[in-house]
Amino acid sequence: MKDFADIPALMTEIGTAAKQAAAELAFAPAAQRAEALTKAADAVWARRDEIIAANASDLEFGRNKGLSPAMMDRLALDEGRIDGIVQGLRAVAAQDDPVGAVTSAWDRPTGLKIRRVRTPLGVIGVIYESRPNVTADAGALCLKSGNAVILRGGSESFHSSSLIHACLVDGLRAAGLPEAAIQLVPTRDRAAVGEMLTMTDTIDVIIPRGGKGLVGRVQAEARVPVFAHLEGICHIYLDRDADAEKARAVILNAKTRRTGICGAAECVLIDRAWFDANGAQVLNDLIAAGVEVRADETLRAVPGTVPAVADDYGREFLDMIIAARVVDGVDGAIAHIRDHGSQHTDCILTENDATADRFFQRLDSAILMRNASTQFADGGEFGMGAEIGIATGKMHARGPVGAEQLTSFKYLVEGDGTIRN
Repeated sequence: MKDFADIPALMTEIGTAAKQAAAELAFAPAAQRAEALTKAADAVWARRDEIIAANASDLEFGRNKGLSPAMMDRLALDEGRIDGIVQGLRAVAAQDDPVGAVTSAWDRPTGLKIRRVRTPLGVIGVIYESRPNVTADAGALCLKSGNAVILRGGSESFHSSSLIHACLVDGLRAAGLPEAAIQLVPTRDRAAVGEMLTMTDTIDVIIPRGGKGLVGRVQAEARVPVFAHLEGICHIYLDRDADAEKARAVILNAKTRRTGICGAAECVLIDRAWFDANGAQVLNDLIAAGVEVRADETLRAVPGTVPAVADDYGREFLDMIIAARVVDGVDGAIAHIRDHGSQHTDCILTENDATADRFFQRLDSAILMRNASTQFADGGEFGMGAEIGIATGKMHARGPVGAEQLTSFKYLVEGDGTIRN
């Protein structure tokens, strides 16, 4: 029995095992890693009743902790969501393997032949909150990309994540890969997070996935490089040349489909010319759906809205709440997003190509959309099978982080007795 009270010793043991597993994964055949994911998918589906029972314990824990309805939705699993986990594992298994892929090749006049090939990062630490499906997504993507992973899930999802992790280990075992390739920190003790952030000898990169508090702590304390996943303060700009029916459908979906995900719209910006011509129909749709619309001086005259305060702009609600403001054209929208956005996902609704081009060129969010719900800001919807998160920084990985984004590269250089003059 491990001593979970001695957190430094526990994390040292986990880190050492992960580093050893990573060395083996780096040259494990692609088919072997894919088999592990397929077998893990089989195990998740076979044990779905156990996972749902474990999730019931987590939901009770969350209720006692006073989690918001949106956070409870993030935590909840049912058979449909477990099927989504299974399909995600199978999709990642079926993808082209990124490890060893040649991204560029050229010959030099000296006779050298040079190739740049994808190589695993090594050991990845993933720190996340609430959503137990991240256990499967992160484990699958790290394994697909030849990396070992140390998972530290949120205390709320402890039981669900533990069972999903057990299924991933079943897959590793069935494929003959080291079980330490995917490890879950087996304690709720927050000291384990602090240890992970300083494990420079064994962890190559940390990926935080959670709220502003978690990401802020990781960025402030980490000595290991970090892929930042900041808030999803997603904007939708309703341009004067938008199609009304498209706009109504997209805005309602972007806010209400699932309010607790990082791709949920948190602010709608309405071109003054659109509002003058079309009125408050998109706000009325939101209000009718039960959304609290926090409106600026112009829009608060719309019945059912409430006055916005300054902090409502640039805020991730993760709830049935949205901020709303009138702006003067696309440049007004761009200025607002630059001031209040998080460089996650922002959308323009317009039929005007030139306006859309201006929006795309002058904003630098990780994901920019046109005439599509921000709820599509998801690695699975991008064809990656799954994602570890949406990276909002500008170094290495950006946007949905899938298997390919979890690789680096190395140069393979061949000569024939070649010497340098």
